[in-house]
Amino acid sequence: MNPLTSFDRIYVINLASRSDRRIEMQTQLERVGLSLDRAPVSLFPALRPASPGDFPSIGARGCFGSHLGALKAAAAEGCERILILEDDLDFSPAGLAAIETALRALQDQPWGMFYGGYRLDRALPLDAPIQQVAPTDVIGTTHFVGLSAPWIGIAAEYLEAMLGRPAGDPRGGPMHVDGAYSWLRAAHPELRTWVATPQLGDQRPSRTDIHDLRWYDRWPVVRDLAQAARRLRRRH
Repeated sequence: MNPLTSFDRIYVINLASRSDRRIEMQTQLERVGLSLDRAPVSLFPALRPASPGDFPSIGARGCFGSHLGALKAAAAEGCERILILEDDLDFSPAGLAAIETALRALQDQPWGMFYGGYRLDRALPLDAPIQQVAPTDVIGTTHFVGLSAPWIGIAAEYLEAMLGRPAGDPRGGPMHVDGAYSWLRAAHPELRTWVATPQLGDQRPSRTDIHDLRWYDRWPVVRDLAQAARRLRRRH
């Protein structure tokens, strides 16, 4: 059995306006035997707020809210195990070879969070398909994140509480969602977090939804050429 189908839900976060990413994500899912139109995959509509509020940018607020929305939906459904994938995920060649072994190893461990792709400020050994990280390790990026119960609901409540505080609040206020997950893990050292070694997926070079657009991503014709160049760069 495909170990990815052992998750109750695999949420793919995608803005309605980013049909380019939906198409590319469908291609990625097919590489691991999944599809956007077949369970357990569920396309989750990303948020695009009108203003950044206390967040660093509109995109950061939208990304935070989208992850929170997926967590709340999963908690409401009583999900035991979920993956949250962002629509710029690319499964790496090494990841495609390792994904089945990594996820089966995860099933054999007590776990609360799992990162299939990440940024970490230290090198990890590659002597096992997954490695446990410390609560104090700051993990960057959220393009491939898994959570299990009861941490799905706990994470939803933790992020929801952050929304009610001002930026810079010592208890944690609005911030990038990868920072919010790291705050959650630091606040709950009992939350066992594992990461894949090697990483299973990278972030695809793509027009950003989080930061201000570069000039070549604002004009339709030039934007399309820039996106074609990104695809070509990924092939080499």
